[in-house]
Order: sequence, then C-alpha cells, then structure tokens
Amino acid sequence: MKSVHTRSQERILNLLKTLKQGISAQDIYVELRNRNQSMGLATVYRSLEALKLEGLVQMRTLANGEALYSLVQQDKHHLTCLQCGISIPIYQCPVHELEVQLQTSHNFKIFYHTLEFFGLCNQCQIAQAAGE
Repeated sequence: MKSVHTRSQERILNLLKTLKQGISAQDIYVELRNRNQSMGLATVYRSLEALKLEGLVQMRTLANGEALYSLVQQDKHHLTCLQCGISIPIYQCPVHELEVQLQTSHNFKIFYHTLEFFGLCNQCQIAQAAGE
C-alpha cells in the first residue's frame, strides 16, 4: 500500500530525486523557492521528519553539525576529515551481514545505516606535519 504524502512532502521528494548528494534543509527551502514551490522553513523540517520516519529520507550529520538529507537509496559510508571537512565515500559495506542479523535477532525494521570514520585526510596530514 502506497502512503499518501502532503504536497510539501511530494515537492521535497521530487527535489531530492534530482540530486546526487545530500542537501541541508535550508538549501531545500532555497531551492524550492527558486522553483516557485516555496514553503516555510518549518514546513520543510516537518516534511523531512515525516519522510524520515517512513524510511524514505535519510539524514547524515556532518562534523560541523550540519544535517544533510537525501533519499534512502543505498547505505552510505564515509571517511570524513575533521580538519577540512572532505568526505570520501567508501563503496564496500563491511556491516551488511550484521544489519541482516540484527533485523532478525531484534525483530527491528532497519531502513538504512550509516558508517563514518573521522580523522585527517592526506592533505591535512601533510599540512599538520609541516606545522601549518
């Protein structure tokens, strides 16, 4: 059974379908305004929260605290530099089997998972070693 979405939720889903990477709620607000589909920022947040609880949208919090939203397509894994903020995707999933086991053993419906490692990228390591 397909769930019914509000017009605001539909507009956000349609926008997210056109994007390759995550986007902040503030940028969703601006982008919808640019498309003459404007809605209040509070409505954007409410719609994202509802879509998140349905398992359609995932949220990823960056090292600076900013939340990025995207459609749930595949699980996301990253190496994130605490110095410059670069985020390097990891394409193999080391915990996929664990997810399957947890769904069964805990009778828990998992929509997606994230895996993120924090540290320093090569450029920042070089800069740090040079004493910059």
